[in-house]
Amino acid sequence: MRAEASFRSSAFNTSDVRDYFINSCCFGDDLAKWLIARLRQAGVETDNEPGQEDFGWYFNFNVPAGAHCCIVAYQEDEPDGVWHITLERKRGFIPSLLGGRGHGIDAQAVDTINSALESASEIRELRWADNLA
Repeated sequence: MRAEASFRSSAFNTSDVRDYFINSCCFGDDLAKWLIARLRQAGVETDNEPGQEDFGWYFNFNVPAGAHCCIVAYQEDEPDGVWHITLERKRGFIPSLLGGRGHGIDAQAVDTINSALESASEIRELRWADNLA
């Protein structure tokens, strides 16, 4: 199952460190909000706002098979910078501790995110990797 993607884009903030960032590398809030808007336009139920991690941002979205989480992060140490997307299955506390978030990712969740990215002129060099979990 494809669960990780990378792409390049100059449409999102990669240089202006906001005062609400947990760490100075926490870019991606605008990308997460942009993805939420695109998914909602396509009729997908999502969180209202993204949440922040110490490395980036995330939001939850639903497909018929269940809830999934989309995590976005920017890696500036790669040439020209690269955005990364990781999809996880939304799980409860105990299953998450036991690695359950990396299992059971539904193909429709991947297709939903892929469609939002693939159809956007802001996104280039989109690549999906195989989930080895």
